[in-house]
Amino acid sequence: MSDQTSSLWVKKADLPQSEWRATPATELADGQILLEIEKYALTANNITYAAVGDGFGYWNFFPTGDADWGIVPVWGFAKVVASKQDGIAVGERVYGYLPMASHLVVAPGNVTDAGFVDHSEHRQGLAIIYNQYHRLGMDAGQMEEERALYQPLFTTSFLIEDMMRKAEWFGAEAVLLTSASSKTALGLAMVAKNLSSDIKRIGLTSAGNKAFVEETGLYDEVLTYDDLSSVDASQAIVSVDFAGNSALLSAIHSHWDTNLKFSSMVGATHFEERTGRGELKGPEPVMFFAPTVAESLMKEVGPATFRAMVDEQFAAFVANVANHLSVEHLSGQDALQSAYLEMLANKVAPNRGLICALG
Repeated sequence: MSDQTSSLWVKKADLPQSEWRATPATELADGQILLEIEKYALTANNITYAAVGDGFGYWNFFPTGDADWGIVPVWGFAKVVASKQDGIAVGERVYGYLPMASHLVVAPGNVTDAGFVDHSEHRQGLAIIYNQYHRLGMDAGQMEEERALYQPLFTTSFLIEDMMRKAEWFGAEAVLLTSASSKTALGLAMVAKNLSSDIKRIGLTSAGNKAFVEETGLYDEVLTYDDLSSVDASQAIVSVDFAGNSALLSAIHSHWDTNLKFSSMVGATHFEERTGRGELKGPEPVMFFAPTVAESLMKEVGPATFRAMVDEQFAAFVANVANHLSVEHLSGQDALQSAYLEMLANKVAPNRGLICALG
């Protein structure tokens, strides 16, 4: 059992301020297990967790004991290195919600062959979708890196499309996706292409990313942010904003005005531009919170059917982007901290998929 845990602490009010800290390991209580974190994906999704951490409770999953500092959650794989839980053996591997750290103590409950839920006291009342861990046996599985990189984001993509389709796309003819090169936007574009083919898909991206977005073939039209003012605003659209750029959101609302039928805010890839947006024309933006929508859909169709629905589209997505997205491995504290800062500054090229490991 490790005698300490190394974690990347982040100043909540100043996200670029970050540092690795070592904390002494605590003795396991009955019913607890110690996970050694093997690898995790680093995406813009993790920056969203940090940017809206206070409002949505993301800092509460892996508390530091210091109100000013937090640990950013990630999705990845870990191995059981100590266990005081009957039925969970040392050497087992799991997939789930993890901290940017070397180790994590969890208290498995609702244990089945497929997985368990962390019943740690501090995680009570938090969204269950983040407290579930999938048991993987002792060996490496198929598409592990793709799963860590894309599946959490893709599940959000799937849920947005499902919500929009059930609302008949609010009477719109097209969907406008900001940060069109982001993995969540690409996922939404693909699911909409497959399940809502009548809806035109318009991607909005930077000039530097336009060629990449076009090459994916997932959008009917790709525009740069500079093109926005010249776009025909006579068609009714819904907007899905992954950027979190307040000036851009205001420009979209002003340009389409009453032809903007619904405005959804999802992510915060442009963290540094999340400032007050002032009064907006058109509909009031609605924050999309995937865990609530997921729990609702699971109650409607059942967890197994929900997973099957997502997995079918996810397999198609992985096949679609295989030639457009690459996996890049990073290791060591310095490399992982640098990657976090690079992602925070929105400087990671859209075709890079970052898999991080401390060891």
